Amino acid sequence: MTKSIPEDYRCKVEKPGDFDQYWNDVLSQAAQIPLNAVTVADPLRTSDYIETFQVFYDSLDGVRVAAWYCLPKNRTGRLPAVLFLPGYQSDPPIPKDWARRGYAAISAAPRGKLRSNSQFNPGYPNLLTYNIIDRNSYTYRGFYVDAWRAIDYLLSRDEVDSTRIGVAGSSQGGGLTITTAAMRQEVAVASAGAPYLCGYTDAIELENTYPYEEINDYLRMHPEHRADVESTLAYFDGISFADKINCPIIVNIGLQDNVVPPETGYALFNTIGSADKRLYAYEGHGHEAGRYKHTAVITDFFAEHLKP
Repeated sequence: MTKSIPEDYRCKVEKPGDFDQYWNDVLSQAAQIPLNAVTVADPLRTSDYIETFQVFYDSLDGVRVAAWYCLPKNRTGRLPAVLFLPGYQSDPPIPKDWARRGYAAISAAPRGKLRSNSQFNPGYPNLLTYNIIDRNSYTYRGFYVDAWRAIDYLLSRDEVDSTRIGVAGSSQGGGLTITTAAMRQEVAVASAGAPYLCGYTDAIELENTYPYEEINDYLRMHPEHRADVESTLAYFDGISFADKINCPIIVNIGLQDNVVPPETGYALFNTIGSADKRLYAYEGHGHEAGRYKHTAVITDFFAEHLKP
C-alpha cells in the first residue's frame, strides 16, 4: 500500500540565528582567493559540432576544482549557460547534449570527486560525515563553495551572457542546486531533482538507506555527538537556504523515493522563497524522480527562460 504523504510536511531543522553571518563570512573568505581558472581544449572529446574543455579553478582552502565545459562550435553572440551539479556517488558527465541545444554548459566536480580529489578525498562512504561536528571544517563548507565558484567561472567567460545562467542537478545535485540558487543571485533559473541535503535529521528517521544512513552509522558509534551533529547540519541544510531563492525554479520528486524521502521534498518546496516555483511529484517513481518524463520538462523550462 502506498503511504500517505502530507504535502504540508515540515522538517525539524531550524535555521540558525547566525546563518547569514556564517555564510557571509565563508563567502568573504572565498572572495579573497583568486579563481586562477585554466581552460584546456580536449581534442579527444571534441566533435564537429561541440568543443569540449577541461576546466580547473581554485576554491576554499586552496583546493583545485575540476569541471567539464562544452560549447557549440557554430555560435554567434553571447550564449546562455547552464551549470550542472553532481550526485553523491556519480561523477560529473560531460554536458555535450546541452551544448548541442545552444548553451555554454559546465559540469563541476567539487572536492572529493574524480579529478578534484588530490587534496581532499574522504572517500565514499565518509564524505557526508567528515568533520560533521564542526561547521568550520565540515565537508560541505568547501563542497558548496566549489559549486558556487563555477558561477564565477561562467561570469569570466566572454562567450557567456551573464544575465542568462541556469543551474540544475538531481539528488546531491538537486541539493547543490538549491544552495547555489540561494547564494548566487546571478542564477536566473533552476531545476532541482530529488533534492538531497535537505531535511537531514528527518531523512535519517524516515529512511534507513545510504547515503543518509552514514549519519546514523556515525551516531551509533558516537551517540554523545548527536546535538553537535544536528547543530552543524542546520547550517548546511537546503531548507535553511531555500527562502533566499528568488529565481524561477522547478522541483521534481519521486513519491516512492527511499533514498531522499519525499516528505523532505515537500518541506523544501514549501520553504522556497521564489514566487515562481512549481513542484512535480511523480507517483510510482523512486529516486530517479520521474526522470524519463521530467527531462523534457527541464529542457522546455530552461529554453523558456534562457532562450538559447
